[in-house]
Amino acid sequence: MLVRRVALIGVWLGLAMLAWPAVASAHAYDIGRPDVPIPISLFIGGAAGVLIVSFVALSILWPTTRFEQEHWRPLPRALSRVLLNPVTEVLAGACGVALLGVVVWSGFYGTNVAIVNFSVTFVFITVWLGGVLVSVLLGNVYRAFNPWRAMGRAVALAVNATLGPRASPPLSYPRRLGRWPAATGLVVFVWIELISGVNGPGVTPHVTAVAALLYTAYNFCGMAMFGIESWISNAETFSVYFGMFSELSPLEARERRLGLRRPFSGAAAWATVPGSIAVVVAALGGTAFDGASEGALQHPISNVWLRLMNLGLTLAPATRIAETLFMVLVIAAVAAIFWIGVAGMRTVDGSPPLSQLGTKFVHSLIPIGLAYLTAHYFSYFFYGEHGQFTYLISDPLGTRTAAQITVPTLNPTFIWYVQVGALVAGHVTGLVLAHDKAIAVYGGIRRASLSQRWMLMVMVAFTCIGLYLVSRANGPP
Repeated sequence: MLVRRVALIGVWLGLAMLAWPAVASAHAYDIGRPDVPIPISLFIGGAAGVLIVSFVALSILWPTTRFEQEHWRPLPRALSRVLLNPVTEVLAGACGVALLGVVVWSGFYGTNVAIVNFSVTFVFITVWLGGVLVSVLLGNVYRAFNPWRAMGRAVALAVNATLGPRASPPLSYPRRLGRWPAATGLVVFVWIELISGVNGPGVTPHVTAVAALLYTAYNFCGMAMFGIESWISNAETFSVYFGMFSELSPLEARERRLGLRRPFSGAAAWATVPGSIAVVVAALGGTAFDGASEGALQHPISNVWLRLMNLGLTLAPATRIAETLFMVLVIAAVAAIFWIGVAGMRTVDGSPPLSQLGTKFVHSLIPIGLAYLTAHYFSYFFYGEHGQFTYLISDPLGTRTAAQITVPTLNPTFIWYVQVGALVAGHVTGLVLAHDKAIAVYGGIRRASLSQRWMLMVMVAFTCIGLYLVSRANGPP
């Protein structure tokens, strides 16, 4: 008990030092991107101040829960009939399958120059980043376009028509397994994107096509064993990932009826499935590693792969091992920060067990994951998507080598303010969600506010880390 208290006090002091501008400046926060308009220490101090003020305001002005009930209400039935019907569902699924086919085709038969090949841009920019934006704004749209779900349902219809309807899949999906396969797939996807192509041109169209086929085979095996909907909703990485962000959306479909709910309220009960915490941590940690590997961790990673080369490894495997090691460490650090905050809440009388607290409060990290994505990839998505999709879908193989895509320029200072604004807004939203849940868990404002001192430290820590990473990155393209 004494050791835990000493450790927690140490964490409090460390996080307070991170939030204090003078100390932040002493740790070279002011060295980094030249386009930062004022010293980064002022941004960090201001962001921490916003979180502290928000915490105090919530403790005074937010005495009852507001997100525990979604207050879903249906939109006009005519709108649901137009958008949610078997015809649109089939068309959306066919569109998803066709785009997957183009990814594989262009990956195998197109140019190996990623920037002018449809596969890489579509998978790692259009879908991976754009899918999050669409999910937050419009709800779980990906479910309709999911190519693996569409193919699985088509195969099931064909099999049932030939052999007769099958009562149930051969195996029941294990509850304990939960979303762990999706979390693992998320880490693998990030590894392919960030690490597989190191010391080369990055992830190549050919690698993208091979990965798409292997992932298709993996999903077919899973759907055949456990059933289509059970597998897709638990183990298919993109369904779980985009579904997580769709819980922030005010739009939700229920039984072919489109409706409105309170924004963010869907996230309150999302993490009840085992493995959900791992999905959130992997999403946040993967983005954090991407930002850190471009700036703050460049030298440590270089030192490790140099040591590995001194042991006899060649450059490519040494670099991959070094980057994989640091990716695991960053994800573990994100998990540690979260669990330290949860362990701190256990000091409040009447707290549930540690595992239950983690499940109840991890949804507050979902807006932070969105904030990290926005802060790190805003300029990347803007430059990568401006005219890119339209151009590449007309020439997916990249054979028109003479053609060029022109993009407008964004002011670096504007990009920086977007990044800071996204990080602050995301962390304040996370603080609100955690406070609202605490009222439901502890049954009153007093103990809820006491417990949320720890989540405040978690939010301050992630804010400082996020601002530090974007300030140390290489800057906009």
